[in-house]
Amino acid sequence: MAGLGEDEVVRRRRRYGTNRFRELKTKSAFAILAHQFASIIVWLLAAAVFMSLLLGDFADAIAISIVLVLNAAIGFFTELRAARSMEALLRITTTHSRVRRGGKVLEIEATALVPGDIVILEAGDVVRADLRLTAASDLHCDESLLTGESVPVEKQTSRMAEETVLAERFNMAFSGTAVTQGLGEGIVVATGMSTELGRISALAQQADAEISPLERRLDRLGQKLVWLTLVLAALTIMAGILWGHPLSEMLKTGIALAVAAIPEGLPIVATLCLARGMWRMAARNALVTELSAVETLGATTLILTDKTGTLTENRMTAVRYLLDSADIDILHEGNGIRFCSEGQDIEPASTEGLAAALRIGALCNSAEYSDGPDEVRIGDPMEISLLATASAAGLARSRLLETMKPAEKFAFTPQRKMMATVHHGDGHFLYAVKGAPEAVLNAASEVLGTEGTRTFTDADRAAWRGRQEEAARCGQRLLALAFKTAATPSEDPYEGLTLVALVCFLDPIREDVPGAIRASQQAGVRVVMMTGDHAETAAKIAQDAGIGTSGLKVLSGHELNGIDMAQATAEQREQLMATDVFARVAPDTKLNLVSLFQDGGHVVAMTGDGVNDAPALKKADIGIAMGKRGTQVAREASDIVLKDDDFATIIAAMRQGRIIFENIRKFVVYLMSCNVSEVLIVGIAVGVGLPVPLLPLQILFLNLVTDVFPAFALGLGKGEDGVMQRPPRDPGEPIVDGSRWMLIGYIGCTITFSTLAAFVIALFLLGLETERAITVTFLTLALSQLWNVFNMRAATGPFWKSDVLRNGYVWGAISLCLSLVAMALLNTDLSALLALPWPGLTGLLVAGTMSFLPLVLGQAWMSLAARNSGAK
Repeated sequence: MAGLGEDEVVRRRRRYGTNRFRELKTKSAFAILAHQFASIIVWLLAAAVFMSLLLGDFADAIAISIVLVLNAAIGFFTELRAARSMEALLRITTTHSRVRRGGKVLEIEATALVPGDIVILEAGDVVRADLRLTAASDLHCDESLLTGESVPVEKQTSRMAEETVLAERFNMAFSGTAVTQGLGEGIVVATGMSTELGRISALAQQADAEISPLERRLDRLGQKLVWLTLVLAALTIMAGILWGHPLSEMLKTGIALAVAAIPEGLPIVATLCLARGMWRMAARNALVTELSAVETLGATTLILTDKTGTLTENRMTAVRYLLDSADIDILHEGNGIRFCSEGQDIEPASTEGLAAALRIGALCNSAEYSDGPDEVRIGDPMEISLLATASAAGLARSRLLETMKPAEKFAFTPQRKMMATVHHGDGHFLYAVKGAPEAVLNAASEVLGTEGTRTFTDADRAAWRGRQEEAARCGQRLLALAFKTAATPSEDPYEGLTLVALVCFLDPIREDVPGAIRASQQAGVRVVMMTGDHAETAAKIAQDAGIGTSGLKVLSGHELNGIDMAQATAEQREQLMATDVFARVAPDTKLNLVSLFQDGGHVVAMTGDGVNDAPALKKADIGIAMGKRGTQVAREASDIVLKDDDFATIIAAMRQGRIIFENIRKFVVYLMSCNVSEVLIVGIAVGVGLPVPLLPLQILFLNLVTDVFPAFALGLGKGEDGVMQRPPRDPGEPIVDGSRWMLIGYIGCTITFSTLAAFVIALFLLGLETERAITVTFLTLALSQLWNVFNMRAATGPFWKSDVLRNGYVWGAISLCLSLVAMALLNTDLSALLALPWPGLTGLLVAGTMSFLPLVLGQAWMSLAARNSGAK
């Protein structure tokens, strides 16, 4: 075939476009900035700024504006780092391809390929468009990034049924896959977004990133606070007007209530707390690209994991040689290899059958391997493993070729399913053969036993096939090794063979995976495997990893194709959600399974490393990519990237996520109890006809200074022991549940009582003017809130053994806040700005004494709660 002419190329490019992926529209910096002001809390504070300006309170307006700008800046710079996952896909097509056009072979940019082009392939090439193969000589392609299949796929040119699944379309070469060996040609049938890789790109673009559970909870909490604030403000303003207060004064009071009710420091503390968790995870080799992912991982109830490169090492390894007389196990320990028979170490070079098998595997080989300082591993993973095993036995290919000179090579063909190399030495020619077991078994007429060769009978052939089937059921892949000797190098290489061995290969499971999965199960987190590999192989890996606690349930792609997940019945959904292993799954199926489990109430973490995983990684609540073996596309689509590709790192990160959520709960309760007291103090005082006891700027100072630092310190706690022995939280459970609302109300009331009591004492018993009495109120409230941090301990164990007392950050925060409160009182300019005149020593004594009352009453509550829980 001469290929397309230039005029036809131009016409087709106009029709089909350039061979590139559609660029994902990314958010502009302005859009990201605008998103920071979409919260209802932000709009309420903005309304407070507007009202302050109308009333001439410029200091209040400026202070609240600073809070808004600070929150927006933190959110803006974290969101600006959001992944643009498809940019990585664009980089895939910026290289060259060899094509035949107009009877000439040309090298062109991959973006210039059009449907109908004839592309020439050879080992080392990366396919840049979807090709229908027209020629294939020993052609193998690595399709792991599309299918999850860890072994290169042998290609052929024969026709296949239209409904053939992606992993079994052997007459196609797909864009983005790599040619590992052989030669081939193919006609371009799809370019750009029409390719299988482009289809995955479109899926990833369409997959909506899920809002994290923490964001949903904080949003719900914020909405409740806004409505509560509006109701309290309206009631207080009405009560004040009824008591004869001027309307302008009551509007200022309404602003004070708005500022008091909303914990302005909450988003700042939550962001800083999550960032701290992000740094801790980075120290454990888990890079977090989205702050909210830190907490979401702790809420995970289900991990959907890929097999290849995640649970396994993504490299085929020889694990057993099946000889006529024995099975030889190959044990890989660190960088070394041991050969064992029936549990006893053996010397491979002195074991005749094994030595012959190792020699054949090394000679009949197209790969390149070196285990020296400059390690080389090029070619088919199975062939590399054969070379590595032979080298460990002292039978390196380079040494063998010194005495067994290459004379001829017969390439692998899909029809024969065997390859052979011919070597000259010792006055004869050795034909070394390897191939598919069924092909070699049929071609063999003799078998190598302990006493030399003997006739290979039909009974022998049946027995060897039984051994082959048994190994396949264990998820192993097999190659058969055989040989023959002849006087010339021109005989039929596949007649009169002597069978030597079957070699069993496995993509080995990572050593740490079984322990990590056990830890997941102890934490109440289920692990489900999704892979493009065969069901038998996937089931074996799942069993070895410990997936499935009550009998392994496996579904293959063929069975999944019969279920429309969007229209699935309740019974079908139950069947799918009970499955432990999904084999031969396509990328869109992974995406649908993520949605299925999310709809079933799960918080889903999805792990993967290939391009085929990108849509599901983006859709999942938490996308976790492998950093070493993972593709750039997978990393860009994920929330967390594991630098060490260690599944156990997920468990460590999950523990950190659970601790962070508990810490967030602590500081939310702390902030809310403090803010509830501020609302009650202002509302009750105005309601009973007292002067306004706190000014808006004073409340803002307390919320941003004496609230934020202790709250942040609570967020840095190391957590309780046994946090991973508890089941995950209910995904629908709010940050503040019923018992915590009761605690907020109780502590808020105790702070309110002590602060109002101090205000009344200052006004009526000490006879201080209103401004100085307000200073007493301010100091009482500030100190009460600082001591309140010790009420945030767990209700188990005595006070002096609490995790809060052992938190050094808490003591640092209290010291800092005491200094800032003292500065607000003693610094002339700051005290004037905050309207805090000196209250006198008596006023200081009242404030200091009354501030300890909430701590005493709070500890009484904790003791009672501990006794009640113990009684149960």
